[in-house]
Amino acid sequence: MAQFDMKKLDTSDRIVAGMGVLTFICLFLPWYGGGVGIFSGSVNGWGTSWAWIGALLIVGAAAYLVALRSGSNLPKNSYGPGVTVLGLSAIGTILVILRWITIPKGFGYGPEYGMYITIIAGAVQAVLAFRLFKASGEKVPWENKKA
Repeated sequence: MAQFDMKKLDTSDRIVAGMGVLTFICLFLPWYGGGVGIFSGSVNGWGTSWAWIGALLIVGAAAYLVALRSGSNLPKNSYGPGVTVLGLSAIGTILVILRWITIPKGFGYGPEYGMYITIIAGAVQAVLAFRLFKASGEKVPWENKKA
């Protein structure tokens, strides 16, 4: 069993982890809603069709990085941690943005703050994951093929 030590995480890793925690919290906040007069309603992240999958990918990227930095015995994959974290966070953020684009918008209804915070958190995580990927010196998967 690996011992979690926060000191093993540098500042970028802590921010990536924090964005994952923030995204998980945002799943319980209003993502879509509307109102007419005194009546209003909203749907949290779990009820917005397939956007919750993107949010969980963002959370998964953070969990993977924290587990990796903690020294856990993770299964080996053919890609390095930079590619894995970047891929999870980028795909997750893109899925949430696509759902934001496809949510109907009109007078009195549309996306709410939970979705916006998730998009920002995912974008911050993806940028930091890109920095991690570049700093690691890993190659993108399609460059690993030898001709």
